[in-house]
Amino acid sequence: MENNSLVVECGNRSRYISYSDIYITETNMYSYYYTTSFDGEGAITSAIDYVVSEDLPQMYVLEGHGEAELPSTFSDQLEKENIETTTLSLLNVDEIPEEADCILIYAPSSDISEEEKEMLSSYVEGGGKLMVIAGPTEDGVLTNLYSLLEDYGVTTSEGIVVESDRNYYAFQAPYVLLPSIGSSEITDSLIEENYYVLMPISQGMTVGTAPDGVTVTELLTTSDTAFSKVAGYDLTTYEWEEGDIDGPFALAVSIENESEGQIVWFSSSVFLEDMYNAYSSGANANLAMNALSSLVGEREAMSIRSKSLNYNYLTISDSTSSLLRVMMIGVFPLAYLGVGVCVVVRRRRLQNEAV
Repeated sequence: MENNSLVVECGNRSRYISYSDIYITETNMYSYYYTTSFDGEGAITSAIDYVVSEDLPQMYVLEGHGEAELPSTFSDQLEKENIETTTLSLLNVDEIPEEADCILIYAPSSDISEEEKEMLSSYVEGGGKLMVIAGPTEDGVLTNLYSLLEDYGVTTSEGIVVESDRNYYAFQAPYVLLPSIGSSEITDSLIEENYYVLMPISQGMTVGTAPDGVTVTELLTTSDTAFSKVAGYDLTTYEWEEGDIDGPFALAVSIENESEGQIVWFSSSVFLEDMYNAYSSGANANLAMNALSSLVGEREAMSIRSKSLNYNYLTISDSTSSLLRVMMIGVFPLAYLGVGVCVVVRRRRLQNEAV
């Protein structure tokens, strides 16, 4: 045990909190420096919640379709918030386990079968909770998976969404989207704190007419000038070409039915990767955890995030970046030069008048 560590105990349950879990130091592999954050409040609250709770949320993570591994930041957040994860294959079960509070489908690279689609659809229709993080794939289309959305009037577009409005993308990369954030219980905390969410390599979704008893909320949306490049990963230009699909699109939606079943769908497979989460100052992970807490039921431990002790990235649009460059490199120096010339001319004039 490290010095300054803690042990939280209640009855027969206990949890050890290391000092390194209170002050978290991580190496940023992309910028080669250390980041430090204080997570004492969250770690202690999580430990108390763990030792006093008999039933913890159970999240089943679907496997068998080339799903990516959960990013470390997201996995650590799940553990801290006492969400127990179990892998699940629908190929060897007749139905989804009753104890599942939520099903997570994370970045599949191949499609699910029609039988699996029917099991997931029945699960949601019966009041189940489903969270899907799935974007464009390099090979093939996830037809059966996307058909889960079609049952609720939401369709997906082929290709990768590209922005032409410089206010809606970052890093001079039109596929790294800065979407508008719609108001909901999932997103309101981000709106209040003026956070930006990054959605790179996203699939476009179009919200149509929902069936009776179904509510579809658009959480993230593109600008009106966005379009989908049907070439996908093989695109050679970010300009609109014949055959490309015009937007606007939704990039994340929340769907609720009359039996209290719910789906939260994010159309980017990589937005939770540690690099993009760091560039968004943690907003991406917070959005995902907010969505997850709405699915399994809001819990006290979920509302506490770690506090960074480092400077966060300033996420701005490409148009703002260009404006700042023009102002700093051109306008301000010219303005100071003009003021300096005026001062020199005025002083010489006064000297000549005095002579």
